[in-house]
Amino acid sequence: MSRVAYLDCSSGASGDMLLGALVDLGLSADALRAELAKLPLKGYRIEAHKVHRSGLHATKVDVVVETEAGQGHDHGHGHGHGHGDQPPHRGLREILDLVDKSALEPAVKDRAARLFRRLAEAEAAVHGTTPEEIHFHEVGAVDSIVDIVGGVLGLSWLRADRIVASPLNVGTGTVSMSHGVFSVPPPATALLVQGVPVYGAGEGELLTPTGALLVTGHATAYGPLPPLRSEGVGHGAGSRDTPGRPNVLRLIVGEEAGTAPSQKVLVLEAEMDDLSPQLCGPLLEKLFAAGALDVYYTAIQMKKGRPGILVTVIVEPGRREAAEEVLFSEATTLGVRRQEWERTVLDREVVTVETPYGPVGVKVGRRGGRVYNAQPEFDDCQRVATARGVAVKEVWAAAVAAYRTRHPTPS
Repeated sequence: MSRVAYLDCSSGASGDMLLGALVDLGLSADALRAELAKLPLKGYRIEAHKVHRSGLHATKVDVVVETEAGQGHDHGHGHGHGHGDQPPHRGLREILDLVDKSALEPAVKDRAARLFRRLAEAEAAVHGTTPEEIHFHEVGAVDSIVDIVGGVLGLSWLRADRIVASPLNVGTGTVSMSHGVFSVPPPATALLVQGVPVYGAGEGELLTPTGALLVTGHATAYGPLPPLRSEGVGHGAGSRDTPGRPNVLRLIVGEEAGTAPSQKVLVLEAEMDDLSPQLCGPLLEKLFAAGALDVYYTAIQMKKGRPGILVTVIVEPGRREAAEEVLFSEATTLGVRRQEWERTVLDREVVTVETPYGPVGVKVGRRGGRVYNAQPEFDDCQRVATARGVAVKEVWAAAVAAYRTRHPTPS
């Protein structure tokens, strides 16, 4: 059974809302402070207290930055709460040095560094420069650094096998930033949520850059709450108490129920009537090398009565550009169609069994502890059959028998 964390972002998301949900769920605020103290960053304190949002009991976490006079200034991001003073401008290298010099766990340092790099790439794309030349404004402030590193720490504390999020509510209207007034979502946030389902409802900026960075940097799927046995719920409050809609980020954790997880894949299609059949083999090999999950050809009838080939490629969303590059460079197509599908897959592993002819791998598909399929690996069977001078079907049958002897079906 796998442990799942679900982020309900129907009221948006921000770094402090995520920290609030984690503390509300049971993360010790003192433990969070102790871990963040490993970061060589001074001049702030973390406060956590209970609040109500539209009658819902929730936890509000604030990163209070100390001023020169020794008084704290609350820099909470939770929707509609801006920065009172101009924050210092930190570059990517400076922030990465802070993370690298910290005493944080290596996995936390690596994840945080990757998130800051990704944010720098988004900012650089917006401003037409390079990530190394970017000087963060709002997100370079002490409170935002604490939000991002704290979010990584807190989500690591969950020990979730996977994190799923709802479609992200970005809000509506405009938001004031250091460079001026921008429509929601502002430019960097819009880049961070590319490829992710979003919508706009409610007044103001509901999804902050830190919230977008943390959610998209951890979630591997988006959609409704997956089937699970809930173990706990945490509510992290934003700054405003909006009537009719609790301004909270809800975090639900539990053990995944017996259904296999649903995965999103992209289906790419290209049809051609001038592709030489001799090119089909190399094209297939290069598509698999680019990360395709499956590739197949279909004979079709095209315009002007010409016979043609439909190439269908199934890829994970992150491999789309690599697969499209292969289609454009190795085939003759002028365009590629794509659509998003969901698929359900069994947990898979390969176990080795001993046959009279030699060892053979057997691919096993499971769900909820039950074995649904067990099939010998054909390449293994062919290799062993060639080496021993016997028919492939004999090795195949021997591998099936060996697996069934080792793993008998319960009566």
